[in-house]
Amino acid sequence: MIIDLHMHSKKSDGVLSAKKIIELAKIKNVYMMSITDHDSISCQKEASSLAQKNGINYISGVELNVTFIDDRYNRKKPIFLDFLGYCFDVENSRLVNKLKKMAQYRQKRALKILIKLNTEFKKNQIQELTMEDLANIKSSVDGVLGRPHIADYLVKKEIVKDRKEAFEKYLVKCDVPKYPLYLKDAAKLVRNAGGKIILAHPNDSYGTSLIKLTTVLDEQTKIINESILQFIDGIECWHPRNNKKTTQHYVKYAKEHGLIMTGGSDCHQKPIRIGTVHVPSYVASQFLK
Repeated sequence: MIIDLHMHSKKSDGVLSAKKIIELAKIKNVYMMSITDHDSISCQKEASSLAQKNGINYISGVELNVTFIDDRYNRKKPIFLDFLGYCFDVENSRLVNKLKKMAQYRQKRALKILIKLNTEFKKNQIQELTMEDLANIKSSVDGVLGRPHIADYLVKKEIVKDRKEAFEKYLVKCDVPKYPLYLKDAAKLVRNAGGKIILAHPNDSYGTSLIKLTTVLDEQTKIINESILQFIDGIECWHPRNNKKTTQHYVKYAKEHGLIMTGGSDCHQKPIRIGTVHVPSYVASQFLK
């Protein structure tokens, strides 16, 4: 049984449409899936309908970026954590309106990032980006605008060779704070829409995780106990960047606290790895009750 509850379409920073993702999931015999676009649920109705036609169990999904502060570790300086929302009403007006507001903020943030980029380009005698470039970036986006779209444009302009270089050389340094969505509000947003909220990839080496505060797994779960647990319904225990120790630690923690356990490939279709992370069959039963 193949389960993949974490992937992204072109409505956020994935490459493929929901239709193409469902087609690939069908070919790979996926049993249960969810597309979890960043701050966007615009593909959910289409994905659910297509999955049903193809005999795939589908649950609504979204990935929210949350501003998180823990005074003991980062002295009031926020870090960002990702939380997955599942099984919510895709027509819930509060959720829909909040995501629209966040999408509008992303547009403003992109302009601020470009201004910072131009400062760096000027230092390195690289031609600065114009409002026309910003318009071109926006026109390339089918959903919500994010830094990966800017990175792809820098590749297209031959300023960098790939997304990785774009982030390492420019976009990390030129970042602008994301929309200030706090955990309490994110939890309320998802739960009031009838959904469940899940802490995503808590030990992700890429950094959108508790690893920004501590690399020690026991310390991470201590933070969850004290500052996160009351706001979540589950934890993502299986992820492509997890090692065996991380997965075992979080499965044990989830079972001890009666939390939902989820997992997925976090596939953005570069490369296509839908269904490549082994997620135990009992995960599906949590959503089929």
